[in-house]
Amino acid sequence: MLITKREKYTLISSDENSFSDFFSSFLAKKDDFEKEHLVILISDNIITSKKEFMLFLDFSDKKKENGTSFVIVNSTINIDDFPKKYNIVPTIIEAEDILEMEEIERELGF
Repeated sequence: MLITKREKYTLISSDENSFSDFFSSFLAKKDDFEKEHLVILISDNIITSKKEFMLFLDFSDKKKENGTSFVIVNSTINIDDFPKKYNIVPTIIEAEDILEMEEIERELGF
């Protein structure tokens, strides 16, 4: 797992060979990022299922409750298979756009 601190968020990238290895690494460190906006970049080379992506849903909900953002980046999955409240996008640029939109929503009290 690679961790890169950006100006407005922390980028967590997968360097593991399997989703289960990446998710285990993430779980071991997730409390370190409680107050940070997170972008999770899951390599397109890692074969994943909808069930595996859904493992992040509870964490995503907790991030929103804490007033922080959580976005997953992966271009191989069909985002229509997931709840609308779950932020999954195909590119980092789109993830950054979501972070900005959610920041504006928080400022406006939504």
